[in-house]
Amino acid sequence: MTGCPATAVDPAARQVTLTDGRILAYDRLVLATGGRARRIGPESDRVHTLRTAADVPALHAALTRADRLVVVGAGLVGSEIAASARSLGCAVTLLETAARPLPRLLPPDIGRMYADLHAAHGTELCTGVSIVDLVDQGDRVVVTAADGRSWSAPVVVVAVGMQPNAELAFAAGLLVHDGIRVDGARRTSDPAVYAAGDVANRPEPVLGGRCRIEHWQGAQTHGTAVGRAVVGEAVDFAEVPWCWSDQYNHNLQVTGWPEAADRCVLRGSLADRRFTAFLTRADQLVGAVAMGSPADIRAARTLIGARARVRADALADDAIAVADCRIS
Repeated sequence: MTGCPATAVDPAARQVTLTDGRILAYDRLVLATGGRARRIGPESDRVHTLRTAADVPALHAALTRADRLVVVGAGLVGSEIAASARSLGCAVTLLETAARPLPRLLPPDIGRMYADLHAAHGTELCTGVSIVDLVDQGDRVVVTAADGRSWSAPVVVVAVGMQPNAELAFAAGLLVHDGIRVDGARRTSDPAVYAAGDVANRPEPVLGGRCRIEHWQGAQTHGTAVGRAVVGEAVDFAEVPWCWSDQYNHNLQVTGWPEAADRCVLRGSLADRRFTAFLTRADQLVGAVAMGSPADIRAARTLIGARARVRADALADDAIAVADCRIS
């Protein structure tokens, strides 16, 4: 049923109300409401976000006309847009609050390598930038930082993450905190209501704690797990996150939880841009980052999911298969 947004959920009556007034009854309900791009600054044709395919035509048209672009946020989306805009001939300034690009995914040395990669392709990367204002001046947008610096361009892209669409769940009285909270069986605080995808804040059985995964594959596989739970299958779900990024003809792959690591073990060469960085906590493998080494990522993902303990000296030796680095 398209074009009919839900406006309310009544868990007590097990009913969903639609905008046209119709009411749907349910035995089980799945909330797969996703999220929306976080916005800063004014509503303006010159200020873009990139969240769905519907956002692409206007952004692409703007970039083909513009001589300059400012991107706010050097995560995956912002960094990829910067690289794509450079390929279209735009002068690009990429602004990031943290000290390096892709701060949630990359260890410091690899973050610095990506900063060098942006510079080598003519992208101006400015880190440590806290944005306080975006102003549309008619022919261009002025972006101002807390330290007084400013940048202007006819097109600005805001790439500062997503906001989970949890308002419907909150209004229904379900437990909401950084998304819709679910248990290990994918149920919300009401056992007849489930949540799936990047709106779901779920337990993380591999490392403990909770997580909300925003990559498309996580939404796809979690949705499958929720569907199976709805029909009564008791299936454990402990997927190890995995994503990739294409920038300046280089493919980066990331798996696990890099931010949870306390040590980085490098195999290969950052200078040659062919490497795998294995990320460990104590002697447990918790993440891996690779460029040009997809087989290492596949093997690392398996070890992470198995909660494997590994030998750091073996991980650094490319003559030893990653699977053989496990401590038996």
